[in-house]
Amino acid sequence: MAKKKSKKTPDNVLAQNRKARHDYFVTETVEAGLVLTGTEIKSIRERRINLQDGFAQVRNNEAWLMNVHINEYIQGNRFNHDPLRNRKLLLHKKQIHRLGIAAQDKGVTLIPLKVYLKHGFAKVLIGVAHGKREFDKRETIKRREQDRQIARVMKRY
Repeated sequence: MAKKKSKKTPDNVLAQNRKARHDYFVTETVEAGLVLTGTEIKSIRERRINLQDGFAQVRNNEAWLMNVHINEYIQGNRFNHDPLRNRKLLLHKKQIHRLGIAAQDKGVTLIPLKVYLKHGFAKVLIGVAHGKREFDKRETIKRREQDRQIARVMKRY
């Protein structure tokens, strides 16, 4: 009898910014490629990446991923990468322009939501977001709890 395979996420998520949806209202998402060095992609494949403090920025008609920590590759040598270097995002010109206009609004920021592999290439999901206030966070938690209770009751019937 064959073993059941464990369920993998469909897009092979390597890192996720779980706190992003708690702290921000995400209005739009865009998938972008990353310009990486050899040791960076190897570290990402080992899931040694942290998106917590990361953000994206549009400068000189180019999109950049800032403050995302990718640990140095363990087997890397003197050519290892800098963990906090700024990485260029690969997007179409129209997408960069749209993100730049969105980011100029007051209180709007571009945050990385997750990093995943797609056809062997590392992709990052960038969200256009504006911050939640404390009462918004409490309301979201309350709504989530109510949905869980409804699901429990519906499961019985």
